[in-house]
This record gives sequence, C-alpha cells and structure tokens, in this order.
Amino acid sequence: MANVLIAFYSTFGHVYTLAQAVEAGAKSVKGADVRVRRIPELTEARANLSKIPFYVQSQQAQSHLAEVTKDDLRWADGIAWGSPTRFGNVTAQMKQFWDTLSDIWQSGELEDKPAGIFTSSATIHGGQETTIVSGMFPLIHLGMVFVGTPYGENPQILSTEAIGGSPYGPSTIAGGDGSLQPKEADLVTARNLGSRLALMAGALRPVRRLVRHGQQPKEPAFAQE
Repeated sequence: MANVLIAFYSTFGHVYTLAQAVEAGAKSVKGADVRVRRIPELTEARANLSKIPFYVQSQQAQSHLAEVTKDDLRWADGIAWGSPTRFGNVTAQMKQFWDTLSDIWQSGELEDKPAGIFTSSATIHGGQETTIVSGMFPLIHLGMVFVGTPYGENPQILSTEAIGGSPYGPSTIAGGDGSLQPKEADLVTARNLGSRLALMAGALRPVRRLVRHGQQPKEPAFAQE
C-alpha cells in the first residue's frame, strides 16, 4: 500500500498533462492510492494572465481539482511535484506554497518520504534540468528522498530529438507561445516516474514508521545478502 500525492501548478496546461501521466503510472502499481491536487494560483498572476486564452482554457480544465493542503502532504507516502520553469527554477506559486511549510519542516512530517519533480519549459534549453535540480533543494531541507527517472527505465531520454525528459525527471517543451504539447516520449517518462514513486513510497512506508519511532527493521535488507 502507498499513498501518492501529485501536487502541481500549471499555467497553460502542459504540466497538468504530465501530471495526468504521472497519475496513470502511479495507479498502475497495485495498492497505490493516488490524489491529484493543484498548487494555489497567485492573485496577481491570475489578473495578469486572465486575458490569455491558453491560460483561461487551462485553468478551466483544472478547476475540478481541489487545491493542495498540508493534510494532503501528511496523508502521502510519496509526492510528485510539478511546476513550469521560471528562470531555471520552479514557479513563485510552488515556492510560495513550500514557504508555508515551516511547521511541517519543524515536525519532520515529510522526512524520508520519496519525492520527484516534473516540469516544462518554452525551449529545450529553458530549464528542463535546472528547474528540477533547483527544486530539489527545498525538498532536501524537508527531509524528502529524491526519486529521478534513470536511463535504464527511460531509454527515450537518450534520444537526440527535441523531446523532454532527463535522469532528473520528466519534462516537456511547450514552445515560446505555448502551442506545443507533450509528446508520447515525454508522457512515457512521466508515467515511469509515477510508477517508480509509488513503488518507492510503498517500500519506504514501513521503514519510515520505524525510524520515526527510533526503531530499526528486524531484518535489514543488507543483512539478507
């Protein structure tokens, strides 16, 4: 059993599409319970973007999803975070949400929970990798265990074509005007992150409970070798 949370912010829908693929991958793991939640929009951002058709359509498509709460984080055994890139980093929306988690950090409630990150950028050089790497820093402070998308499970990221994806996590290229959509190779990597995260979350769940109570597994995996 594993509770998997997918918490994302998506401006024009590209990250939302990836989130749906991550969801499908997580649900493919037997016993996984999956929640998909939106990171709250900023009032100023909504006002500035509300005249852009792509934005309005995307927000309407996501409107049925509840906004993420701290209780969602507590419920989760593993979390996939999704955000477009902003100058090589996650969005202000994501960062602001993380900045509200001081109590979660102090209580250690996310410690030893696996986490992955997925993203989108306008161009292939616009933050496909740096956004994920820079997004790792707050998660490490929260004590989370980072889960990437290694080459062995995702050979499509070795492609020389202009597609998203890296060993750090799934990604997609949105285009300068947002008109591009995730390709199947991008979605494959996203689904693989979802399944890998669910498996990791399930494996770490009993160990995490023991660690939080100052105990050790009776038969550590390394002792069986």
